[in-house]
Amino acid sequence: MPDRPLSASVGGSFGRLLGLMGRGPNGHDADYGGYESLPQTDVDPGAGCSSWYDGSSNDTRRPNNEGYIRRFFYTPFTTAKVASDDLLSGSGAVDTGGGGGGEGGAGGTTNDTETEKDMLLSTAESSAYSAQEVAARLRVDVRTGLRWSEANSRSKIVGYNELNALDDEPPWMKYVQQFKNPLILLLLGSAVVSACMRQFDDAISITIAIIIVVTVAFIQEYRSEKSLEELKKLVPPECHCLREGRLETFLARNLVPGDIVYLNVGDRVPADIRVFEAYDLSIDESSFTGETEPARKSVEVVLNANNTKNHASMKNIAFMGTLVRCGNGKGIVVSTAENSEFGEVFKMMQAEEAPKTPMQKSMDILGAQLSFYSFCIIGAIMLLGWIQAKPLVEMFTISVSLAVAAIPEGLPIVVTVTLALGVMRMAKRHCIVKKLPTVETLGCVTVICSDKTGTITKNEMTVTVIITSDGYMADVTGAGYNDNGEIHIRECNSMDNAKTSISQLLEAGVVCNNAIIQNDTLLGQPTEGALLAAAMKNGQYSAADNYLRIQEYPFSSEQKMMAVKAVPKYANTKEEIYFVKGAIEMVLPQCTKFWYGGQAITLSKQNEAEFLQEAYEIGRKGLRVLAIARGSSFQDLVYMGLVGITDPPRPLVRESIEMLRASGVLVKMVTGDSQETAMAIASKIGLDIVHMQAMSGHDIDQMNEMQLEKMINTVSVFYRVTPKHKLAIVKALQQNGHIVGMTGDGVNDGVALKRADIGIAMGKNGTDVCKEAADMILVDDDFHTIIAAIEEGKGIFWNIRNFVRFQLSTSIAALSLIALSTLMGISNPLNAMQILWINIIMDGPPAQSLGVEPVDQDVLKQKPRNVKQPMISKSLIINVLLSAGIIILGTLWVFQREMADGTGVTSRDTTMTFTCFVLFDMWNALSCRSQTKSVFQIGLFTNRMFLLAVGFSLLGQLLVIYFPPLQMVFQTEALSAMDLLFLVSLTSSVFIVSELKKWFERTMERRMYRKRTELDFV
Repeated sequence: MPDRPLSASVGGSFGRLLGLMGRGPNGHDADYGGYESLPQTDVDPGAGCSSWYDGSSNDTRRPNNEGYIRRFFYTPFTTAKVASDDLLSGSGAVDTGGGGGGEGGAGGTTNDTETEKDMLLSTAESSAYSAQEVAARLRVDVRTGLRWSEANSRSKIVGYNELNALDDEPPWMKYVQQFKNPLILLLLGSAVVSACMRQFDDAISITIAIIIVVTVAFIQEYRSEKSLEELKKLVPPECHCLREGRLETFLARNLVPGDIVYLNVGDRVPADIRVFEAYDLSIDESSFTGETEPARKSVEVVLNANNTKNHASMKNIAFMGTLVRCGNGKGIVVSTAENSEFGEVFKMMQAEEAPKTPMQKSMDILGAQLSFYSFCIIGAIMLLGWIQAKPLVEMFTISVSLAVAAIPEGLPIVVTVTLALGVMRMAKRHCIVKKLPTVETLGCVTVICSDKTGTITKNEMTVTVIITSDGYMADVTGAGYNDNGEIHIRECNSMDNAKTSISQLLEAGVVCNNAIIQNDTLLGQPTEGALLAAAMKNGQYSAADNYLRIQEYPFSSEQKMMAVKAVPKYANTKEEIYFVKGAIEMVLPQCTKFWYGGQAITLSKQNEAEFLQEAYEIGRKGLRVLAIARGSSFQDLVYMGLVGITDPPRPLVRESIEMLRASGVLVKMVTGDSQETAMAIASKIGLDIVHMQAMSGHDIDQMNEMQLEKMINTVSVFYRVTPKHKLAIVKALQQNGHIVGMTGDGVNDGVALKRADIGIAMGKNGTDVCKEAADMILVDDDFHTIIAAIEEGKGIFWNIRNFVRFQLSTSIAALSLIALSTLMGISNPLNAMQILWINIIMDGPPAQSLGVEPVDQDVLKQKPRNVKQPMISKSLIINVLLSAGIIILGTLWVFQREMADGTGVTSRDTTMTFTCFVLFDMWNALSCRSQTKSVFQIGLFTNRMFLLAVGFSLLGQLLVIYFPPLQMVFQTEALSAMDLLFLVSLTSSVFIVSELKKWFERTMERRMYRKRTELDFV
């Protein structure tokens, strides 16, 4: 093999500079001259990464000697050499940034601000220009960088390279805004009226309720508004930049367009950078573009980049906030701060406001309805008083008192408590809810838009199938970078031969590998990590220790192949062996033999066609195919077989999607990955790709909003999408009347998460930006947890409705009792203290215990509720009026029955009436536990809090009747056992009638939806 210059033999891997200081990362002696380029053949070793690093985002493995660094970076490497030489040998058009003398030596400084602004260009534009053109446009000499004076001048024009949020409202203003809720305003009015009428007990209780609810809402909102702050954290604090010919380290906020930045392993990219030198440079953009594999960077011009603005296609751009995973390079800063692509996400997050939840809208409507009904009560009573010629002032006082009493001041507290308890229950099921109102939103969701990478899949490349050259096939189970899983060999004629062939194939994959797995954490390329994990499952993780690595031939986008030359450590002979992995269409042409039955057999054209067909069959299933070979030379390789690698779906994702579909919730996959990968995963998880279609981000760009809204319901998979596309998808679905849930784990999901009706972030692997923009976090990253959250969401809404039904029926009954007695001119059956006690029951523990009713097991089968339907629906009004009517008639009948002796209103009369009303309340609460099911179906003892609340209420009522001090306060007297038995029997009528009504409705529903037989169609 011809000798290569010392500088070229480094192979473009900054991590390999470690070899200069002793031993290489794999424990072998490192040789500065030991890394050659592959022979000039069209080959592709897949996903090899010649650099090694420790996984730390801050450890750049950077020597301290400046000259040492500059010598390394100015070495004429292979892939970057053309671009670098062109820039260095270019004309004086770019010689304005640094060292040149004379008037032009000031780095191209101009006093004309407009001229300075004209030289700026967008990230997409710079991708479409050559590196020379970008340097000329930005007036920088890449050999010396900008001069400090020029950088300061540009900084005054473009500002600091940092993300600045808009001036936020002070906390006190946020607190005041909580009072804009219609229900809160109604309660405030009630408190003021009560105080004016000297009903200070009502005024104080209402005010306390308002303060509790407003404070809880304020705390939740104040704690959740951090998404923009988290975005700032992805801008690194420091960078390595060339200024006036010296490599400097300073704050990234001081970068300006035109600066020359050095990128090394572990660096977080400080701005949008046009790469002009790339040595095996791979950058993790998964949180930004959705691509699973780190993006390998090149220096070539990207055609039509400015038109498509597809981030994944901009191979010559290092985006702000992304992480260098492999190799190193240099580039020109083209966009900073909010002008960067990352800044576009930041600006969109500033512009988007989280929509009101369905629960908040329902409570707003409820507040408006209660206000309307209150004014109707006032108007009706005043009209009747005017007809009866009663004093209008007196009638106004009575009507206002009744209207104030009719308003359920306990409703906001019960809603808050119910939501808070729901949050606690969901936390036990690995789901953290950040904003109380969003707990119930999941019960309304009709569409879930799910990111693929890291949400539907684990973002962990995994070998799932192995096919050896002699035809043995094996399925690999387990996922992640660990030894959890097994290799299951399919039925074959010789299990021993199959094990041997698979072991030799995996051995080659381990030797030709630069990744390291430590404590289930991958350090290196995901594809190489997948090979190591497969070897771990076969007990071969340390197979590379049996060989002494001599040379490495690193991956390049042109060769698409990686190779390692090594010799056995413990064999009698020291014959050099080449281990190769890469794209099969590049590896096979270098093979002259293939392994069969323990020996190398001559490779024929027919054999080659068969191997290519095997690779095609695996590839069409969405797997990444990696061919593996070994041999004594590159021209005489022995084909060993291939492996299929994929980022597999998470467990139970398919089952979860089927359950969601059965409950009326559609799932759409939104990813930045390719169409082939997206469709393969969609097929595996059970998305409808037969009747539905796929749509790319480019397709979305070609549509206006109306066209997208028309098409969106026919699409199940969106691919090659950007944050802007995700936002458009969410908006289009919302315009079609959908309640949208959005799941994601990356920065690119942040804007859509904030805009969606409920944003769902991954807890383990989600970025901080994603978590802070979301309303809910899945702690275990399990898509199946969404099912549990939907159950809770639906259950919470029905629990709140049950409470509203109970409270309204009780308040209407109490008000009607007082109003009727007043209008009929008879004595008031209840005194002030007794009414206060009833109000305590109405808003107290019995009512609140309805909010914690266990979730009905059948709730998930119900379709998402129609958010346009008000909480006080027609069916609810019927149930409320039915219960209230029975309570009113029963209580008035008892009152009239007790007064039949003509002796006037006595303590016994009011005690019987008072106890009758309270017992009616308890039976009514029992029937309100479910709107459709019998109490005996859901279980009498399933809600322990309800039993305790009712038990203590009944105990309190007995104390009011039989405890002498309380008898004096409430003006009651002791009742006999027969009296209590009579009242219990009478008041149970409200429960019996309600149960009969539910039974009748269930029977009619079964008849209406019963299964039809063939005779029904005769």
